[in-house]
Amino acid sequence: MIVTKIFSELDKDELYQILRLRSEVFVVEQDCIYQDIDNKDQIATHLLYKKGDEIIAYTRIFKKGDYYENPSIGRVVVSKNKRGKDLGKEIMLESMKYIKNNIKAEKIELSAQMYLDTFYKDLGFYSKGEQYLEDGIPHQRMFFNLV
Repeated sequence: MIVTKIFSELDKDELYQILRLRSEVFVVEQDCIYQDIDNKDQIATHLLYKKGDEIIAYTRIFKKGDYYENPSIGRVVVSKNKRGKDLGKEIMLESMKYIKNNIKAEKIELSAQMYLDTFYKDLGFYSKGEQYLEDGIPHQRMFFNLV
């Protein structure tokens, strides 16, 4: 079940699980020391993929101008022990659908880790611009046309 909430609607257990999941993957698993808690969660819409009370996948969405010129999806994460079941694809499709239905825009924009190039291209995203390092990890800017 995918649940959509703004920051003030998250209960303390959900927020704790989100931060733990992001830390497990982006800091520990990817061996990347960076500040995940960036004061942007408060303006984001959060999509939580839940199995019972457990959050097993997650994204956060920003409106136009909150992060990039276009609406964006970030912090796309799936729990390590739940991968290989298309949960990442499911939560991305729901995130894209949320933007299409709730935010008036022509494009979705994101900063994607290079190793996920095929994952995002299979969803219809295309890359634009040069590769760059973000927190020491190769990334690329990607876009999806809504119109």
